[in-house]
Amino acid sequence: MAFQNNTIESFMNDLSSKAPVPGGGGASALVGALSGALTHMVASLTVGKPKYAAVEAEMNDLLAQSDAITKRFLSLMDEDAIAFEPLAQAYRLPKDTEEQKLEKERVMEEALKSAVLPPLRIMEICADAVSLIALCAEKGSVVAVSDAGVAASLCRAALEGASLNVLINTRTMRDRVYAEELNNKARQLLEQVSTAADLIYQQVSKRLGA
Repeated sequence: MAFQNNTIESFMNDLSSKAPVPGGGGASALVGALSGALTHMVASLTVGKPKYAAVEAEMNDLLAQSDAITKRFLSLMDEDAIAFEPLAQAYRLPKDTEEQKLEKERVMEEALKSAVLPPLRIMEICADAVSLIALCAEKGSVVAVSDAGVAASLCRAALEGASLNVLINTRTMRDRVYAEELNNKARQLLEQVSTAADLIYQQVSKRLGA
């Protein structure tokens, strides 16, 4: 399973089909990767320009970090699909007898705990990504400031999409203590990154005369 290596058209066809994967998690990871690529682009347009010599080192470091983040988002497109497959199979398990019901509950619980991890990781990477976007928006080339704003918007979209995939998995977990730990972590990330992304967007909009 390697959705990250598909053409855009192929991935879109898979996404719009009845197949269980890719779904919202994979789409969120892709949006995150787009955000990372735009951040990289802004830094690329800044490096080597005499006007931005004072931030050359920061931008070079940002190039490496944004490249790593983009690749991590892309890998999560596949990790999300791989993690969801056992859950899709678990839903199809029989539950005609008490023994089958108990076995299905056990398998479902394990599958849910695995399926929730990729979207939560997407959210965590969004937290790393938004700090890079903020740096681009503040110190990057002014000719690409709008792209930094777009990167912030996409980062927030990836974050929100991933959060829904966390919540749908924790909703039916039997281990409610663990489920609430995950929910609380997701809520904290949602608030933290959304606030940061909104601020970047507002600052960019203001600079563009909105």
